Amino acid sequence: MSARGERGTGAEAGRAGRVEQSPAEQGEQHLALAEHVVQLARRGGADAADVVIDSGVEFSVTVRRGRVEKLQEAASCGLGLRVFRGGRCAVTYTSDLTPAALARLVEQALDLAAVADPDPLADLPDPEAWALPQPTDLASFDPAVATVTVEQAIELARRCEQAAFDFDSRVTNSDGATYSSEHGSRVLVNSRGFAGSYTGTLCALSVEAICDDAEGKKRNDYWYTAARAFADLEPPELVGRRAAERAVRKLGARKARTQQVPVVWDPMVARAFVGHLARAFLGDALYRRATFLLDREGEQVASPLVTIVDDPTLPGRLRSRPFDGEGATARRNAVIVDGVFRQFLLDTYSARKTGRQTTASAVRSVSSTPAPGTTNLYLAAGPHTPREIIASVDNGLYLTDTMGFGWNITTGDFSQGAAGLWIERGELAYPVSEINVSGNLNAMLRDIDMVGNDLEFRSATAAPTFRMAKLMVSGL
Repeated sequence: MSARGERGTGAEAGRAGRVEQSPAEQGEQHLALAEHVVQLARRGGADAADVVIDSGVEFSVTVRRGRVEKLQEAASCGLGLRVFRGGRCAVTYTSDLTPAALARLVEQALDLAAVADPDPLADLPDPEAWALPQPTDLASFDPAVATVTVEQAIELARRCEQAAFDFDSRVTNSDGATYSSEHGSRVLVNSRGFAGSYTGTLCALSVEAICDDAEGKKRNDYWYTAARAFADLEPPELVGRRAAERAVRKLGARKARTQQVPVVWDPMVARAFVGHLARAFLGDALYRRATFLLDREGEQVASPLVTIVDDPTLPGRLRSRPFDGEGATARRNAVIVDGVFRQFLLDTYSARKTGRQTTASAVRSVSSTPAPGTTNLYLAAGPHTPREIIASVDNGLYLTDTMGFGWNITTGDFSQGAAGLWIERGELAYPVSEINVSGNLNAMLRDIDMVGNDLEFRSATAAPTFRMAKLMVSGL
């Protein structure tokens, strides 16, 4: 919810002694402030304006080899102003909320708008976009997150890292275990009558384990847990063991022979795949005509097993929100249903550019203009256990890592460096690395023939294990 800053090891004393406003109290004050700035902009000559204010507190501590390596805490508040004047738009932002600074901010925004290129489509959303009711009971705020002491946070990180070392003697080092948290609020007000705010919390625990193979090569992997509510975090021992397990299983990795085989996607790389794929169904890709899904709404573009949804109304998820970055009421958007491409995700500008309606998919920071984006994006779970999916493969790849930038969203061509575990006769046989996986997204989506039941929202984008019937693996 807030911009990152740093304060040194004095954070411990500040965390123990500072009396803070609650995010809800701060939100009420910021609503009044945002309304004031909008009025200033209108009195200064803006045809329309909106203001977003993000405020919050972030904390993190990293423990490496049992010792505190880094301790940070930062409080921040930023205000972004967007003005429209004569068909032109400008955005300015500040962290100085004094009356004189805000007056200068409004003046600068209007000066910038005067020299901006005209764009008749740039404007606030129509009021129908923020029609009530907004989703409620999103479970996005947990007061317990702010009560975790520095000592408790350090102990969580230490237990997490120690569990990684205890898992296997071949785990000889770590890149540190980190506990982090944040709590804050967002306020949005515009000159057409919208005013809204919401609060949120986030906490996370992660560790990266490092081990040595017989040739002295370093193998590393990580694991993490993240949630809105402190009680929903996985136990630190589980996080540490999982990171160590993932690192140790890479020991002795070899190259695989070049061949076309079934590929099973581990949930971590499955999540990354869905996140990259999202770029193809965002509104800016549509109006730039830079997506392989162009003109394919209503068409079968994937296996009937594939359903992809973006849903900011899910309670307790990491990007749940009552309204989007422009104030449009949040809603569930099914992008692909049973393999049929249903819709693009649009903000107001991309909707107007393409003659459509916003899908309430605008994302925005205090320093940027709104743009289409995702919230809680996921590939829906299927009926199979991960074990059943692996057992279905006689000879193939269990993919655990991808790397590189080999995505062409316009043509659908895909090629990435990769690593994983080779599958023989339905069992994970040995680790492989220094390989490449490649194909075309049109065929890859159609070739998804098994989807797992292990969907977990470990981040804002999620996917279960799934299998592609065939994919080119390049190695030896």
